[in-house]
Order: sequence, then structure tokens, then C-alpha cells
Amino acid sequence: MATLKQIRQRIRAAKNTQAITRAMKLVAAARLTKAKNRVEEARPYSEKMREFILSVGGAGELPAHPLLEQRASPKKIALVLITADRGLAGSYNTNLLKAAQKWFSEQAIPTAMLAVGRKGNQFFGKRGVEIIHHMSVPTAGADLSDAVELTNRLTEEYTSGRVDAVYLCYSKFYSPIRQEPQVVQLLPIEPPKSEGDDKKGGKEYKFEPSPEDLLGLLLPKYLLTVTYQALLESSASEHGARMTAMSNATDNAGKMISELTLTANRVRQASITKEILEIVAGAEALSG
Repeated sequence: MATLKQIRQRIRAAKNTQAITRAMKLVAAARLTKAKNRVEEARPYSEKMREFILSVGGAGELPAHPLLEQRASPKKIALVLITADRGLAGSYNTNLLKAAQKWFSEQAIPTAMLAVGRKGNQFFGKRGVEIIHHMSVPTAGADLSDAVELTNRLTEEYTSGRVDAVYLCYSKFYSPIRQEPQVVQLLPIEPPKSEGDDKKGGKEYKFEPSPEDLLGLLLPKYLLTVTYQALLESSASEHGARMTAMSNATDNAGKMISELTLTANRVRQASITKEILEIVAGAEALSG
């Protein structure tokens, strides 16, 4: 059994850990509030952009555009994986890495990766996955310049023919205790389908300016919007997962401190009782 001194050392260590996890929880909660607000502010624009693409896709045959090009025999495809730069975020990174591993295992052609965040880069870099681009996201969260950098790179990889399709793996934010990994296709862009597409007949559209000019402006913005929204969702998911993990760690540290304090009191009482018994036995021996 541990001595009283050892138990008190463990109590001090647990209290120090609890102070750290409590501080990390408060920091994550503050960052989560900002990240959640950014996600909620960006979602209406993203939804409107999706509706616009949906309406354009309902116009029938679209003119040719590099971002719409469907390649018959893909030779290589790429995955954009968005993870965190740091750990201590519960199962956030682990769930994303598992989703990415599952995606890689299902591919029958060569693959590559564009890694956002150090965790994904380190994990797959050690497992022989070709990483063609890596970038880190600021701790406070991604901004538009990060989305522009990522979008430009993946567009370059696709239009140059080095990859024939690009997929995106990120964590969609629902609440601080619920974040779900998503894998969606980025390139080539496929106009989203509505539930009534199979039932409604074709519609006639008049484009102003020309369809080519419209798509040349619209499709890059749509791609940037999807990428930026994924970065925002990932940032909010990371802070939510970290806040939940640190809250649980703080509670567990409190329980450990209570149990160790109770154990220390019992050891101390046992020591006092033993000393009293020794004194009584000594007194009886002297009197006898």
C-alpha cells in the first residue's frame, strides 16, 4: 500500500492536472463560441450557393468547363484530409483518421493526399501515403486566405491532370458533443440533385451573360465556398471535441482527488491508531 507521502504527492499532481485541464476547457469554450458563430454565419451563404448550382444544373446540358470534366479512366485520385495540429481533443482526430483509412482501403487506383493539419500529415506520412501538399491552420481557426490557398492548390492538381478526382474528408459540426466525419467529392464538380429531379421535366433557361462566362465565375466560387465551409466546420468540431474532452478530464481529476483524499485520511487514521496502540502497550509494559 502506498505511503501517506506518496498519496499526497499524487493528490498534488492530480490538482495540477485538474488546473491545466480546466484552463484548456475554458480556452476551448471561448474559441468554440467564435467558431460556432462563424459556421452559422457561413451556412446561409453556402446553402444559397448550393441552391444556385442546383438551379443551373437543372438547365440541362452544361457547357464544357475544366472543373466539370469527367475523366473516363482515372489514373490517380486525391483526398483532402482536414485534421487538427494538436491532440487532447478526444476522438476528433482518431475518427477522421479512421474515415480516411477506410476511404484509402476502398480505392483500387493510386491515391495521394492533401493534408490540412499536422495530425493527418504525420499519421499517413509514416504509412507511405503520397502527400502532395501540406498546410497548417491557425489555432484560432481557418480564415478565407487558408481556403483560397487550399482551393488553388487542389484546382491546380486537378486541371493539370496530375489527379483525376479530388475528395474531401472533414468533420461536420453539430454540437460540442457530436461531430461526424464526412467524405464528399470536390472535383469534378457535380451539381447537387434535389429530391424531385427525377419527377420534374426539363426547364428552359436564358443565361445572361453566356453560360460559359457564368460557369467560369460561378464554379470556382462554389468550390471555394465548399472548401471554406469544411474548414470552418472542422475548426468548430475541433474546439467542441477539445472542450468536451477537457471537461471530462477535469471531472475525472476531481473524482480522483476525492478518492485519494479519502485514502489519505484512512492511512493517516490507521497510522494514528497504530501509534496510540504502541503507546498504550508501552505504558502497560512499564506499569506491569
